[in-house]
Amino acid sequence: ACAATCGSVCYTSSAISAAQEAGYDLYSANDDVSNYPHEYRNYEGFDFPVSGTYYEFPILRSGAVYSGNSPGADRVVFNGNDQLAGVITHTGASGNNFVACD
Repeated sequence: ACAATCGSVCYTSSAISAAQEAGYDLYSANDDVSNYPHEYRNYEGFDFPVSGTYYEFPILRSGAVYSGNSPGADRVVFNGNDQLAGVITHTGASGNNFVACD
């Protein structure tokens, strides 16, 4: 089952958890890969179920965990307490904006 659908891409809860864990591990080590994770400022005004500060990290359609190079369109968003805020995508959004994944 899809825990999040970004455009036509289905992400399972385990894929989302793996991306969040990889991003949070880098965040907590004060490290990054190709400038990820970095602070997500929520200019779009999403009503996330957890409070910020938020960070974004790529979630890849291939199922691999992001290790640099192209981040693709999709991101997991988490906070500094390692709580998942949501999954967002550039797919279907204008310019460099994000929309929520279903």
